[in-house]
Amino acid sequence: MKKILLALLLCLSLNPFVAAQSNIPVPSPSVAIVSDDTRNPTEIRQQTFDVVWRTVKEKHFDPTLGGVDWHKVREKYEPRLATLADNNALYGLLQEMLGELHQSHFNIIPPEAITPDDVKEPPTGGIGIDVRIIDGQAVIVSVEPQSTAANVGIRTGFVVTKVNDVMVAALLEKAQKRKDSLAWINLRVSRGVMTRINGEPESTVKVKYLDERNREHEATLRRERLKGEMSKKLGNFPPQYTEFEAKRLLGNIGYIRFNTFAMNLMDRIREGVKSMNDASGLIFDLRGNPGGVGAMASAIGGLLADRPMLLGTMKMRASEIKFQVFPQTNANLKPVVILMDGGSGSTSEIFASGMQEMGRAMIVGERSIGAALPSTFVKLPTGALFQFAIGDFKTPKGILIEGRGVIPNIEVKWNRARLLEGRDHQLEEAIRQIQKRAAKAA
Repeated sequence: MKKILLALLLCLSLNPFVAAQSNIPVPSPSVAIVSDDTRNPTEIRQQTFDVVWRTVKEKHFDPTLGGVDWHKVREKYEPRLATLADNNALYGLLQEMLGELHQSHFNIIPPEAITPDDVKEPPTGGIGIDVRIIDGQAVIVSVEPQSTAANVGIRTGFVVTKVNDVMVAALLEKAQKRKDSLAWINLRVSRGVMTRINGEPESTVKVKYLDERNREHEATLRRERLKGEMSKKLGNFPPQYTEFEAKRLLGNIGYIRFNTFAMNLMDRIREGVKSMNDASGLIFDLRGNPGGVGAMASAIGGLLADRPMLLGTMKMRASEIKFQVFPQTNANLKPVVILMDGGSGSTSEIFASGMQEMGRAMIVGERSIGAALPSTFVKLPTGALFQFAIGDFKTPKGILIEGRGVIPNIEVKWNRARLLEGRDHQLEEAIRQIQKRAAKAA
């Protein structure tokens, strides 16, 4: 029973290739998964197709699948199995079929994207930048001081146009062919750019970029080892890179940023929040944070509450579980602002939406991606992983976050002109809101 309860408290992030996630042990699909090298590839692909189709049919949290006729979907896609040249084509077909659901957290993860047991760490090298898609361009929104990028003069507001042999425009064109919203297109492309920029430490990457006058430059940059640490391997999912930062801004305002909800960061988050008890307010920077362990949302909420609260409810096919918040000793009760953008998802959305509805936090920035479904993994006969949602999430007021996102109290969009000035105007607004709320409370 304890394992089942823990399983229900886990919520997974948006992109299994770049974000920390956890495995939720749920009953296996009714189709037996057998590894048998004597079978021919056609048989293996058919069985893989059957596992994916039947898992959705039997395990989806909504028996009606939101009105999708899943049997007709099978009739549409199954005949194409005979035309597939290899397993990669199969994965594309399965992902297309899952797209008929129009929901997040339904993904096929190829075997080559899964870290083997004998590999302790995935690639942990980078050049010290992060990007967002702003007005159709991959704009650099942060540059780490003294990083490889900073040392060649790259600044916020510069635009990445090409990584090695891949044009960003080509990634955008490909993403635009999918039946996705603009927010999802931008998220996929920004992550695609960063996946190509990052790699093994000491390796090199060639980057073309535009400066503040839109003059084109090209630089071959050596990737440095990132400064964070790896989370532990959980179930089928490999270790993931995690970052944490806690500091005080001018005006004695606390600032906490972490890139994913991973359990190895919980002690640091707890210590960071408690160390800011004498600050005038606290800013949580969840921009680009795609989620992770759902139980951490309630745990962090307890560090900021003076009364029991509810962040929301996860509803599964035959049961539900509530994200309860219980006040912790010496909780930090100062004003809270949460920074979010289109890269914030899953557990970030559960935490932010609940804190917002309870009146405990103000949200500043951009609407989040709207992908708050808890999910789990099952291994397929080809060796790939199938990630599928097992529940839905609604806020205490009954608002469905999936497909909607968390709407900020104050919208402040990423802006290239401000970034070129070296300003983080989203953070500036968060600071103003802390100052206003602190002054009102004084």
